[in-house]
Order: sequence, then structure tokens, then C-alpha cells
Amino acid sequence: MEQNSKEKVEYIRLAADLQLDSIVDGPGLRAVLWTQGCSHHCKGCQNPQTWDFEGGGLVPIDMVKDALDELEYHTGLTLSGGDPMFQPEACLEIAKYARSKGLNIWVYTGFTFEELLKMSKQKPVYLEFLENIDVLVDGRFILEERDLSMLFRGSRNQRLIDVQKTLESGNIVLFNEIEKESSDSFEKIPMYV
Repeated sequence: MEQNSKEKVEYIRLAADLQLDSIVDGPGLRAVLWTQGCSHHCKGCQNPQTWDFEGGGLVPIDMVKDALDELEYHTGLTLSGGDPMFQPEACLEIAKYARSKGLNIWVYTGFTFEELLKMSKQKPVYLEFLENIDVLVDGRFILEERDLSMLFRGSRNQRLIDVQKTLESGNIVLFNEIEKESSDSFEKIPMYV
């Protein structure tokens, strides 16, 4: 059943509980939401257990929001999977809420940015979701292009897209890790240990 983005979505299908304290799914200390369901079936996928659209479990979105309310030192939320773009309405609602809490949003998808723009012509929720994402890691994982030396992605074809600058300019603008490392835009509260 396809939903209108204006309708309230009450559940999201997740592969696991909200993961805390990740430092590999984007810059800073992040929480990661592992969505369930993906039809890309990339050879060498690190999470093939997330492919089944009936797997995982249905979780109330309000429960996810409650978990986000508990975060203290996290600077961002990453949506991965599976593929969050197979649940755009639910992921949009969560992304909006996380942004309202001051978190930056990263999304991993097997779709390219260009494919998502085309999809948004038929289903506008994709564009609305993109408008609430800071960085999109796009493209299918290609085992033959695997490169462990790259930050935050697994194969050379995947891009780290600065979504807001891309939407503003109309051209793909890549996320600059070096520029972000030297700024405080991903530092929420300094931590002293």
C-alpha cells in the first residue's frame, strides 16, 4: 500500500535496534538506524540479512523518536540498511524529527541521486526526504570496486553527496571530509575524558 507523504506513518520496519556510538557511519559520534528491506542484492553486501522486506520487525516511529530523545553526545543520525529509500515516508518522519533535535542526517542508499530525482517525479516524498538529508552516500556496492581506504563508503563508485548544496546549485556537490573535519559543524558538545 503506497502512502501519501502527508499521511502520518506509524511504523518503520527495522533490522535491528537503534545502534549507538558509531564512528564509522559518518563523521562524529552517531546513532545508526538499520532499515529492513532491499532489492539491490549487491554481491558482497555486508548486511544481506536486511534484504527481506518481511524480515526484521515493525517498530513504532514514536519509539524511535523516544530513543533519539535519549541521545546525549551524538552529533548525527545515519539511516542505512537494507535501503532506507524503500521506506521513504517513515524515514522522512524520523529524519525531520532528528533534525529538530540538532542532529545531522546521513543516508546510505543503493540508488543514485539522479535515480532518486527521477523517482520523485512519480512519488514526491523522495524529494522531500532528500531535502531533509545532509549527506547521501549513493550507489550500489560493487565488490570489484571495493576500496577500504575510502572514508564512509565501500566501493569507488559510491559518492558522498552534500545534498543541500546539490539541491541549491542543481549540480552534484561532493561532501568535503577535510573541510568538515576542520569546522565545528559536526561537534555538538565538546567531550572531555
